[in-house]
Amino acid sequence: MEAVLVERYRDLVRLAHLVLPASLGRHRRVLLAHSLVQRALPRTKSRARAVPRPREEAHGRATAERGLMVEVLRAALAYERRPRRWSPRLAAPAAMKPRVPFVVGLRLFPRSGGADELDLARRLSTVSAASRAACLLRAVHGLSEAAVHDLLQAAGVADPAAAVRTADSLGAGQAGPTAALLSAQEFDACALQASPTDLLRRSRRVRAGWGAAAIALAAAATLAMTAAGDTAPGPSTAVPAAEAAFRPADLVRTPAQAWDDTSRVDFTAWPARGSRSHDDALLGRALATWAHPPAGTRVRLAPATTAAAPTTAPQLLYAGDVADRTVVLLYDGTRLARYSETRSSAQAAELSVARTDDADLTTAAAVSLASGKGGARYLLAPWISEVSIRDLLRPNVLARPLPTAKDGVTQPVPPASAGHGCENRPVLQLRSSSRIVEKHSFLLADRGGLSPAHLTYVPLPGRGGPPGRPREATGSAALVAWGHLACALGSLGDPGVRSVNAWDFAEQDLPDSGGTAVWTCARADTWSGPGEVTVALRTSRDTPTAPARTVARARSTAACSRFGQNVAATTGWRSPRGHWYVLAAGSRAVTRLSVSGDASATKEGRTLDAPASRRPRTQVRATLSTGEQLNALGSR
Repeated sequence: MEAVLVERYRDLVRLAHLVLPASLGRHRRVLLAHSLVQRALPRTKSRARAVPRPREEAHGRATAERGLMVEVLRAALAYERRPRRWSPRLAAPAAMKPRVPFVVGLRLFPRSGGADELDLARRLSTVSAASRAACLLRAVHGLSEAAVHDLLQAAGVADPAAAVRTADSLGAGQAGPTAALLSAQEFDACALQASPTDLLRRSRRVRAGWGAAAIALAAAATLAMTAAGDTAPGPSTAVPAAEAAFRPADLVRTPAQAWDDTSRVDFTAWPARGSRSHDDALLGRALATWAHPPAGTRVRLAPATTAAAPTTAPQLLYAGDVADRTVVLLYDGTRLARYSETRSSAQAAELSVARTDDADLTTAAAVSLASGKGGARYLLAPWISEVSIRDLLRPNVLARPLPTAKDGVTQPVPPASAGHGCENRPVLQLRSSSRIVEKHSFLLADRGGLSPAHLTYVPLPGRGGPPGRPREATGSAALVAWGHLACALGSLGDPGVRSVNAWDFAEQDLPDSGGTAVWTCARADTWSGPGEVTVALRTSRDTPTAPARTVARARSTAACSRFGQNVAATTGWRSPRGHWYVLAAGSRAVTRLSVSGDASATKEGRTLDAPASRRPRTQVRATLSTGEQLNALGSR
């Protein structure tokens, strides 16, 4: 058993590291992965025969390897099933408390991979731990579906079949790019890099430790004196809250040209900009407010964002005067924090914090510095070479340039029309510099948060062609689709939306000479992971700016994403001749539609229309090419 563990140690550590949740942090995941594998041996040793007979050597080896995999999987999966308020230090069961290894003064993490590895890691973070395990076992270990199903079931997974299906949807069922990427150094927890912890913070902790020891000694002496009848007061132990915050000298400042020489094009490549980037008094107030917001500070948190103080020195992105306020923008690796105060007084301070983990070329392209009745001003990424404003309600009108200062701050972007009217929906149209790999235009829409949402588009499926992937919403077909969705943009998801994709998944000929209809699924993905979808219908008889009719909504769903590529929807529709019909449509893999309720019909194909009563109430089921059944999002 021990020989098998030593021989397969690297594979077992890779498995544990991939299954453990990314929320633990890179350093802790590495240590936990090694700890879980090293502790798998004592729990399985008594279950296997110590010395197998010669004929059973191969079988015993396979049994030992399977037992180790099951133990490692069971222990790693337990971290995903922990209670909501579970504390790894205080409430972890004995089997989950790591004992070895223990590292002091260093941070360990796997070597960074390229863009493909980072993209795969991001996709894996959106699926369950069991699905990640199945993906590795299928792609790298080459196990069959039945073998993976057996391992997951033995490890206590409730639905191993679903985990295997999800893994296959990620390309794990066939040898190819996924297997090569999972074998790369990005996912190898045995090929590590080492870096020191925050040296300044460590020195402060050491000084604080000595200070605490001195205070403890003084307190002990005081107690002794009190016990002896001496009533002299002891020293004060109060520590100002601001002392717990980082100092301006601790701030990380990225060189101005770092974005031009890195494969990681995100907020880490932003230089420190602004006329007050060296104003220590201002920066100190911003850091202290993030650590301990004073009474009266207005704090705004984006959905699924914690207000906790940064654990490492944050990066300075901007500090300067914007309109009538002074703004400081900080980044701690996963969150943006915007501190602002009036230029006349530091009393009316505001702090906004939002998640930005896994930001990329487009989602890290702009940050809102200030907003108001006159519009929003943005700080643009250093790799943005062209800035324009486009009105989504006027797809045929060219974008107009937006003046931008040398420090990357734009002039105000006009706000969308308020109230019930929908007269304009301005968005940013940006173009990346030719000095980085990707040079293209893309759209960003203000959603009320720190980061505007990235707008993308998937066109109607071509006949016999492969499924479409989201592309930039700057083409003519994309602008037409978004012209019909623009008025509903503010209601697509909550303010913590990272991107919104409009997918035209079906086109349908309407009865009674009604023209054609296009079914669109608009998916709003949040920074925290869950998505919300809205299915809308537009017809060829609608004007170019007529809002599409919403026919279905769903929250916290994978529908209309790469993990939910099959969708169907239905609605009632009144023809130009006044007749009522039930309409239904499905995506590429739908082969048959069945309607029940106020109307009854079945039709082979991806679209259906059937006569119905006024405002019909129906249920629709779609049959996929695989034989599976799918409920329509529009069924009631």
